Amino acid sequence: MALPFILASNSPRRRALLAEAGYEFEVIAPGVGEVAAAHLSLRELTIANATRKGLVVSHVHPDRIILAADTLVAIEGEVIGKPRDLNQARVILRRLSGQTHDVCTGVCIVGPQKKMSFAEISQVRFRKLNERDITNYFRVVNPIDKAGAYAAQAAGRRIIASVEGSFTNVIGLPMERTTEVLAQFGLYPVNVSRPQLPAESSQRGPARVSRLDTKTKR
Repeated sequence: MALPFILASNSPRRRALLAEAGYEFEVIAPGVGEVAAAHLSLRELTIANATRKGLVVSHVHPDRIILAADTLVAIEGEVIGKPRDLNQARVILRRLSGQTHDVCTGVCIVGPQKKMSFAEISQVRFRKLNERDITNYFRVVNPIDKAGAYAAQAAGRRIIASVEGSFTNVIGLPMERTTEVLAQFGLYPVNVSRPQLPAESSQRGPARVSRLDTKTKR
């Protein structure tokens, strides 16, 4: 029996947020990379990437409801992606140190009869970080697969001074708005037990996880 919807994402953090909220779902990683387009706003770019991921999975499962998302970090209008290595991660955290930046998550939900998308932006202010602070943070958090080279839920208090807006948006999925939109597709939490959101990746939550081998041009 098919689970209520498909999460089209590799992110263990999104998986954990949905499971914590009580949803049952299947995970199918879309196997496509994000695109970058200088002419698009932060909201437009995240929605475009989320829509791309959702439609790839929807093409294979046209009768299912698909949820896809994309999160980007930007400071002073410049998008900060995922670092290539620890050296670049260190450079990113130096730049974010003591500053306020935007975290934007675009969400696309695709069903057999309709498609809805939206984006949420939260403002995150970092503490002033020295080299020792950054080194100690990297000892507990792997920054390589994370937009902005950090994770709000993983030792976030070490580097984050404040968050204005949705905190779960900074983690990777704005649950307040996502819950509202899922309800418009007839999807509601069904699991009353709420597992604690893990600091790092978790295998709890969805019953099935798979990956599409689709290759899509950027």
